Amino acid sequence: MAPPLPGPLAHLAPLLTHYGYWAVGGVVLVEDFGVPAPGETILIAAGVYAGAGDLNIVAVAVIAFAAAVVGDNVGYLIGHTDGRAFVHRWGRYVFLTPKRFEAAEEFFTRHGGKIVTVARFVEGLRQVNGIIAGTSGMRWRRFLVFNALGAALWVGLWATLAYVAGSHITAIYDEISRYQLYALIALGVLVAALVLRHVLRRHLHQD
Repeated sequence: MAPPLPGPLAHLAPLLTHYGYWAVGGVVLVEDFGVPAPGETILIAAGVYAGAGDLNIVAVAVIAFAAAVVGDNVGYLIGHTDGRAFVHRWGRYVFLTPKRFEAAEEFFTRHGGKIVTVARFVEGLRQVNGIIAGTSGMRWRRFLVFNALGAALWVGLWATLAYVAGSHITAIYDEISRYQLYALIALGVLVAALVLRHVLRRHLHQD
């Protein structure tokens, strides 16, 4: 029996309990063509269920991979046919303003295929990856290869980690939460040090 899901995973428990694999495929699919849905979260939750014996991890991985690839290709089709008009009309509902879209498209064009792979792991960029590829004129076959690679890595990482966690997810989450504050403090100190270094260097160059 699957353990109670902690933190942000908890609200997905009823969805997974009632719809199982359909929930995984549906949520991942719609997230990948721009709909703000918890695709990554439900993949992790499904992996935990599989680790506890309630779902089959191979089925979870295959369904999530297929949904991710199909969803991004729907996004590519939207971008290729009428991407800019679509973003201008509907983008504000998912916090994708024309200005943000233009910046993302420029970045995407500059870095090409590798950003398609990496985008899978970046919140916000994952949802509009296909749309931007379509509007920027990237060839579909090239997009398909890099997109499938990114989907395989993304599914493989989160499904494996969640599966290994399995019924121990609550204890693992509690440990992460316990040290989260220290990690945030360390990150804050690092950012402050980098900013200070930048300011000092700029000051020295001006002198």
